[in-house]
Parts: sequence; C-alpha cells; structure tokens
Amino acid sequence: MKIRVQKQIIESILINLQPFLEKKDASQITSHILFTSENGKCIIKATDSEIGLKIITDHITVENEGSCTAHGKKLLDIIRILKEDEIILELLDNVLIIKQKHSKFKLPTFDPTAYPSFPSIENKPQISLDSLSLIQNLKKISPAIDTNNPKFELNGALINIKNNATDLVGTDTRRLAIATIPSSNTQELSLIVPKKAILEIQKLFLDQIDIFFDETNLIITNENYFFFTRLINGKFPDYQRIIPSSIKHSIYLPKKEMTDAIKMITTISQEIKMTLLSDVIIFNSLSADNVEAKTEIEIQTGLSEKFEISFNSKYILDFISQIDKNEFLMELNEPNLPFVVKNDHFITIIMPIVA
Repeated sequence: MKIRVQKQIIESILINLQPFLEKKDASQITSHILFTSENGKCIIKATDSEIGLKIITDHITVENEGSCTAHGKKLLDIIRILKEDEIILELLDNVLIIKQKHSKFKLPTFDPTAYPSFPSIENKPQISLDSLSLIQNLKKISPAIDTNNPKFELNGALINIKNNATDLVGTDTRRLAIATIPSSNTQELSLIVPKKAILEIQKLFLDQIDIFFDETNLIITNENYFFFTRLINGKFPDYQRIIPSSIKHSIYLPKKEMTDAIKMITTISQEIKMTLLSDVIIFNSLSADNVEAKTEIEIQTGLSEKFEISFNSKYILDFISQIDKNEFLMELNEPNLPFVVKNDHFITIIMPIVA
C-alpha cells in the first residue's frame, strides 16, 4: 500500500477517528487505525468494538492498493509535527513508513485481516425519522444523560418510537429530559444508545443521514461516513410515570433574566433557593459558609402566596441553553416535589433540593 495525502486532510481524518480507538492497551489491534486503498478511494476505519467509524475519501491519492494498520494516536502525533505539505504513507516489510521530504518515521503494524469487522446494513430495518430533527433533539437531552451509573441503561439515551411521536429521553436520576419529535411511525420501537455514541453523532453528522438497526447495533451512514454503536441492553425506566399528572402553579419566565440571575448566584454556589412572590422572584445562594449571594427580578408570577424551591442551577441552565424562545414555562406543585421546565416539545423534570 502506498498513498499520498495533504497534511490537513489526513490530520482531520485522524482527529475524527480518535474517540473510536482503544486507549488503555496499545498492544490491542483496536488501538490501531485500518487503511484500505482500492478503486481509487481510501477507506479508513477505527473501532474499539463497542463503537466504530469508517471514513471513505477520494481526497487521498492511491499509488499502490492494499491494506495496513497503524497505531492511531502515534500516527496522529507524527502527522501533527510535520509541515503543511504532502505526506507519503507506504507499507514496506510490514512496517508503515511516513515520509515528508527529509523527514521519515516508522510504525509497526498488525495483520490487517485480523482487524475487527464492522456490521452490515444489509437486510437491516431502517428508522424513518427526520435525521436533522433527531440530531438537534439528541443535543437537547445530552446533558441529562448519566455517565457512570451502575444501571447501564441510564448511561444512554432512550429513543422511543411511538405511533404518533418519537421521544428522546435522558436521565441522571436527579433530572429527566424529554425531547419529543412529532412523527407518524409505522412501527413502535425502543433503543438505548450509549452517551459516548450520542456525543459523536452530534459531532459527525450535520446533514441528512440513513439510520439502520438490529438487536445489537445502531448504524448511521451518509456519503462519507459509516458509524456504528453497540446498543445498551436493558430496560429504561418508565419515564412517563415521572411526569407530574397535575400542576398547581404555571409561570412563564423570561429566558435572559433568569439566566443572568442564576449565573450571578453561581459565582458563590451552584445550589440556589428561589423565592417566588406575586411580583418578584428572589434568588439566594445555598452555601455552607458565611459567603452569600442574592439577586432578584421583577415579574408578575400570578402567585397569591410565597413559594420557595431549591435546586441545582446546572439543571436549569442546561435546559435554558437548549431553547430558542425568549421565555419558558415552569410548572410547580410542592417545594419537595419535582418541578417541570418546558419549551415547545422539550421538557426537563428536576428534583428539588430538600433540606
């Protein structure tokens, strides 16, 4: 195998592939990237067996066809220190040679035929969702997805496809985020996609995509990328039961003023007590020492009695950062019960801090 490529192109490809590599054990073939050049195109793969990405490009000149592996991080480190010019990658005697003018590096390789295979889309059912809506709404719920929960199913997002809508759901047990995509679906289906995969999907795909699935994998493809992730095998909590069935108080709140007030308090404490009166909302820091922060905004709440609720400011700021409108709805019951913030088809249910 021998290929020629501009530094900027190969560097960009290698950066995109880094999250898909085995990081802990450099002796594993999954710490390597696989290059395959055929029919004038170059196909470059990376996978840790749980998640994988294949990039197909014709921006690399193929001089000799063939296959080769190379340690993904070491290759990127070498490419980064080279100049903005053409780079040659050539396989000689099972060693990858990286050359640029007077500079030369060698990297050991694995047998490319031993590289893990990728799942195929052949005979797999396809999800008929608007892919742009899917990606935009996955972004909304991402902050709420847990990362190291012993219940593995909580470390991913639920994609719950129903007859008349698709719900995307994430929770870290202190909050629950639900983004709903109105859609007419011919089949009902529930998949749990790992958080790592959700984050990579958002980075890679900005346009229309094709989505396939089976019992173990979710596959996303477009003209240049083939992405797959193992699905989480488990039963996601019944999130519908957590949504309050009745509401005592509903208040429309201004996005900018709420954001400014909350951020002011977070200079002292992430935990905030919010006191709602008929014509003002007061924000106080909940800090253990004698340091204190306080601010307020004037707003007609419609409340006839004082209402106090305490919460982690991060949860509301995460919600606000994902909405476009200038105001959102807050729904309250009792100070010790979960409350809801919502905007159009996106809601977050938040557990309050109870003293």
